[in-house]
Amino acid sequence: MSEAPGAADSLLDTLRIGVVILDTGGRILLWTPAIEELLGWRGDEVAGHRFVEFLEEPERDPDTTRRIYGELRHGRQWRGILRGKHRDGYPVEIEARAMLLEDADSEPFILANVVEISRLRAIEHNLAALDALFDSSPLGIALFDEKKRFVRVNKALARLNKTPVEKLLGRTVEEVLPDFMAREISQVQSAVLATGRTVVDMVMPAPDGKGSRSVSYGRLTDRTGRVLGVSCTIMDITERREALEKVERARQRLKLLDDVGVALGDLLDVRKISQALAEALVPRFADYAGVMLFSAVAYGDELPRGGQLTGVPLLQLGVAAKRTGPNVERMLRVGQDIALAPDSFFATVLATGVPHLAASQRELLAATYPGDPKVQAALDLGIHSLMAVPLSARGIVLGLLVISRAERRDPFDRDDLAFTMELAGRAGVSLDNARLYAREREGALMLQRSLLPQRVPSPPGVRVGYRYVPGSSGAEVGGDWFDVISLAGGRIALVVGDVMGHGLRAAATMGRLRTAVRTLAALDLPPDALLRRINDLADDLAQGPDDPLMATCVYAVYDPSTRHCTLARAGHVPPLLLTFSTRAGCWTAEPLELPSGAPLGVGGVAFESADFEIEEGAVLVLYTDGLIEARDEDISEGLDRLCERLSGVRGEFDIEDACDDVIAMLGDDVANAPASVDDVALLMAQLGGLPEDSTACWSFPAETRAVRQARTEVRRTLLGWGLEAISDEAELLVSELVTNSLRYARGPIGVRMVRGSSLLVEVSDPLPEPPRERAAALDDEGGRGIQLVAHSARRWGTRHGPIGKTVWFELSLPA
Repeated sequence: MSEAPGAADSLLDTLRIGVVILDTGGRILLWTPAIEELLGWRGDEVAGHRFVEFLEEPERDPDTTRRIYGELRHGRQWRGILRGKHRDGYPVEIEARAMLLEDADSEPFILANVVEISRLRAIEHNLAALDALFDSSPLGIALFDEKKRFVRVNKALARLNKTPVEKLLGRTVEEVLPDFMAREISQVQSAVLATGRTVVDMVMPAPDGKGSRSVSYGRLTDRTGRVLGVSCTIMDITERREALEKVERARQRLKLLDDVGVALGDLLDVRKISQALAEALVPRFADYAGVMLFSAVAYGDELPRGGQLTGVPLLQLGVAAKRTGPNVERMLRVGQDIALAPDSFFATVLATGVPHLAASQRELLAATYPGDPKVQAALDLGIHSLMAVPLSARGIVLGLLVISRAERRDPFDRDDLAFTMELAGRAGVSLDNARLYAREREGALMLQRSLLPQRVPSPPGVRVGYRYVPGSSGAEVGGDWFDVISLAGGRIALVVGDVMGHGLRAAATMGRLRTAVRTLAALDLPPDALLRRINDLADDLAQGPDDPLMATCVYAVYDPSTRHCTLARAGHVPPLLLTFSTRAGCWTAEPLELPSGAPLGVGGVAFESADFEIEEGAVLVLYTDGLIEARDEDISEGLDRLCERLSGVRGEFDIEDACDDVIAMLGDDVANAPASVDDVALLMAQLGGLPEDSTACWSFPAETRAVRQARTEVRRTLLGWGLEAISDEAELLVSELVTNSLRYARGPIGVRMVRGSSLLVEVSDPLPEPPRERAAALDDEGGRGIQLVAHSARRWGTRHGPIGKTVWFELSLPA
């Protein structure tokens, strides 16, 4: 077959093998073109010449020629190295093979094959290298023909496949390898033969399933491009993959350790920490996880020590599982007490602090009493490997972390146990911090609550509801507070404040501020005057010069008899007023327009009061900023949200339900939760008037008959109210106060009576100076009026008004 134009040279072209035919005398009969190319002489130039003429001088030795001819005659074959002489004068080392033959006429002649040694040696070196590669390479090497049959295999591949070389040659992979991998390899070989695309580092399992192999395939072609077959190299990468898997496993463990640290880092609640720990481990590290702790850890109590651990049940606080179902619930028993058998490895771990790895179901069966439903549920779930690890802090065991693997997942090993101990150590510190936090927080809240009102008064015509929600800023308490103060004349003061800052200092300052407000409220000061007095006392109320008072406050005074409310605020969030809209058929909330003032502690600021006539049944809402502040949100948005929350209620307004609903708003949306970890104080008061015919008032001229007229009107009114039993006492005290006003005042005298939970009597006159109680001598004709009032009334007092003063007293109503 003729060579295709442009085809690559063959191996014979590379070697340049020449043929020379000589007669028995050594004369050249035939000289092929390959020899012409090798030595530079044309055939017509050398014909008839002796072959030795074209050799180097030493090669022309007659003895050498006779020896060659002698070997040909005896053995009819000779092989040796000669140095030829090129036409251009330089030597050419050649290897020759000669043999003595006979033609058809039985005439002998010599046939010699000549090849240039330099090219031959290069090919020989390549072949030797190939043989060495096959024989000494640690890689498995195989050559396949175009029908995908083994044609050459080295010993390394035979060892990798555990099959002798002779059992591989002439067969295909489908005949010698397991079905699960032979089909895929055959498809890859076919693709390589068809496309010529090399496949490198294809990872496959070993034929026996133990270990991994890296397989590479390439197509074999000759110099003309004809496809000869497929080459294959196989490397055992079992150790490398195991090392990589160990590195990856270590990386994953470090990542898990970091993730657990992040998940637990911001938590200060034992139950949340327990649940977060269990969920972090499943399914990344285990199939089932449970966190069992002593109840003292959950409730912030003192931990049991030493021998006290025996027989103490644990509380299952955190659980996680890769699946759900009755068996999982039976095994994990979330929220229940777990009693441990004294001789079980669980109890041993709890007592000694040494972890335990249960690597068989037999150990699980021996962990508790026969027939334990928890163990049976674990077996039904296919659990085959379990670790019980102590959760410890400061050398004290807090509980157990129990994790397990089931079904086909690899069992735990010693590395897993060491890792879990590291993880449990960090979790134990978080749990103990949460336990200590619970103790400190409970104590701080107890202090906070002790500084707040334990109960509030409910005068006639007013219904009060309140809530206090502590903040979440660790064990530190806040300075939010509220109070409800009964005032003279059946009036009531409502106050809410917020001392800036947190901690015991803020709580102590709040206590002093609340005491100051209650003290000044007893003087019956107007709201703006009271805030002004408190601001003047700022330095005395502060902790010291380095910790000045800074607080906000809103103070309101409501009189049920007139449905009149006066408010003033010091830098506080605006109060809300809820009124029932007959047109809309529901309650609506609107902020009250008040002068804002400045926080208490800021000098040189004026405070102003605002007066409002309150509709019957309207609701006044006072609160602190923790209720409406939110992350990345203007406070006006929180105020609008609160108004929207309170609006829309239809029918009768329930104070307690409204308080609960507003507080529930804090947890409705995490995005709208309080931005700071501030506490919240909420005070609602539904303001109504007194029943009809509950008040009576008169004005008398400053004349002597005013005393008799006042006594007459008081008796007549009390008889009409059915209070005849106290009419004599009331007449006497009213006559004493009116007499005082006649003696010292120069203007009309007002008398007012209010029937509520007690009988309130007020006497007003234009004189601003209040009367004083004094001890009268035996011979004094006067001076006993105020003393009589002080001894007879349940309580009494004075207050300033716009045009004078008012002296008031209260008498208890008859049973």
